[in-house]
Amino acid sequence: MSESTPLPEYTVAGLEAVPSLDLPAFSRADAYELGTIAAGLIRERGLNLAVDVVLDDDLVFRAKVGPKTGPGNDPWLAGKAAVARYFGVPSLLVRLRHEAAGTRFEDINDPNIDHATMKAHGGSIPIFADGVPVGTITTSGEVDVVDHQLAADAVAVFRERFAS
Repeated sequence: MSESTPLPEYTVAGLEAVPSLDLPAFSRADAYELGTIAAGLIRERGLNLAVDVVLDDDLVFRAKVGPKTGPGNDPWLAGKAAVARYFGVPSLLVRLRHEAAGTRFEDINDPNIDHATMKAHGGSIPIFADGVPVGTITTSGEVDVVDHQLAADAVAVFRERFAS
């Protein structure tokens, strides 16, 4: 991302207004297609991002695009996806809700939240099939709002293809 490109800006209300990716079904082939869409957008935009698409706890697609991606992205991909799965909303929305409430995600006292693993940073969006959470698309490598924007754009392109 060039230094002259402004960062995307998000609000809690704005993210809450975006409908979830909820389809009648979401297959391994769909997960792979969503991943290839994301990887293509990453290349087109010249970003340094890793992308995962997970379906039912199975990593179906992973790509690390750009010279600054590598094994260091793996814990971020897993941590953001864990947040999106647990809360059922984009990981960026979780971060923004805590900031708006004046609390830190790290201060949540919930035995189901592993603060060493879960990362409330933008970049992961849950995927639903008929209202049931079935997976996530997650990106990592840029500023978290850029990570989120790429994942959201990939979801939008996928949704358009699915609708046609």
